[in-house]
Amino acid sequence: MTQVKVLISGGFHGAYDQLVPEFEQAEGIETITGSGASQGSGPQTIAAQLARGVAADVVILSREGLSELIAAKRIVAGTDFDLARVGVGVALRAGTPKPDVGTVEGFRQALLKAKTVAVPGSTSGIWLVNDLFPRLAVADRINVVVRPRGTDVTAMIVEGTADLGVLPTSEIAYAKGVELAGNIAAEIQFMQTFSAAIVAGSQQIEAAKRLIAFLTSARASAAIRKGGMEPHNAS
Repeated sequence: MTQVKVLISGGFHGAYDQLVPEFEQAEGIETITGSGASQGSGPQTIAAQLARGVAADVVILSREGLSELIAAKRIVAGTDFDLARVGVGVALRAGTPKPDVGTVEGFRQALLKAKTVAVPGSTSGIWLVNDLFPRLAVADRINVVVRPRGTDVTAMIVEGTADLGVLPTSEIAYAKGVELAGNIAAEIQFMQTFSAAIVAGSQQIEAAKRLIAFLTSARASAAIRKGGMEPHNAS
């Protein structure tokens, strides 16, 4: 059976996991999936894995991270496609009273009241730490812990080592033991696009194209919406 190797970041993982069995059955192609952060530092980012020779045919990650891979010439030109958009939300331990995070001041107060705020070290977390928290004048007033992945953030919430997490809502949707308190206010929202592309040097170009075509098709839209995202092909 033909195999296609995928490196995927956490933001699109929930929808991807729902879609892969249908793709494999419909196309007769086996997917072998690894994961990594879209951006950031450390050995487990997708860029770092590709740089040290980890084999992959398709990458799925934030558009910001993909742009870096394109600039580094690690992507086959013209094979990049946007899959879905998602905003940033607040995660709490399941059963915890939910603060009002849908207004700017409500979100700001929730941050200030939290003993520890966890964020991922990838695209959304970089924006939160470098842009939003300073804009809200809370950067030097809150204890922020940056973890490599969204799964690390939700794990901290479940363990009780963080009071709340701020990360893409798609990384909250399928996480066990946590709940979505809500999306942050539209005025300060960061809409992130997740995209797919074929990795330069892939020996499975046709299979890779078929996977990306499936993920951008109308039949994939329901799983994408269930994962807290808006399909790119939505009208």
